[in-house]
Amino acid sequence: MPDTPSKFSSMTVALHWIVGLMMIALLAVGIYMEEYEVYALYDIHKAFGVLILLVVIPRVIHRIRNGWPTPAGDYTAIEHLMSKIVHYLLIIGTLLMPISGMLMSGMGGHGISVFGLELMAENLDPANPDNVVPISEFLAGLGHTLHGWGGDILLVALALHVVGALKHHIIDKDGTLRRMLGKSI
Repeated sequence: MPDTPSKFSSMTVALHWIVGLMMIALLAVGIYMEEYEVYALYDIHKAFGVLILLVVIPRVIHRIRNGWPTPAGDYTAIEHLMSKIVHYLLIIGTLLMPISGMLMSGMGGHGISVFGLELMAENLDPANPDNVVPISEFLAGLGHTLHGWGGDILLVALALHVVGALKHHIIDKDGTLRRMLGKSI
């Protein structure tokens, strides 16, 4: 069932909430790991980061096929512009974060694995097997930079998205949030 102006399909609702909640969890864990240097969480963070692509890619394809949702009410030109910017940042960010994380880890020599399933082996230093050797310092650095900036931008976009959803629900009372919960408006 495609989205309509009054009701989103169950596919749209499910993909939105799965990706949204997983990205929030991954952002929270990523910030915690970085702030407190909790290296024990890296393997779990990376595994879920890879797995989220299995939902993000279908979500992006579904959004492209379905188009952007019809607004639930009449809004100013600046509100339409802000909505488009935030939604594009969210879509791009949900693709950029796992891809840049994989680039950072894989090209940094750390490999990529999902709960023990090795997708890309570590590049161990033959002289010191306790260390890894980057495959490409440039690409690993690019991945690191994109992951850092992407996380910051995604946090801002996410905050604006939540504020916008609450505005729609509390102030505008237009049914936008109801629609995203799978109900008709």
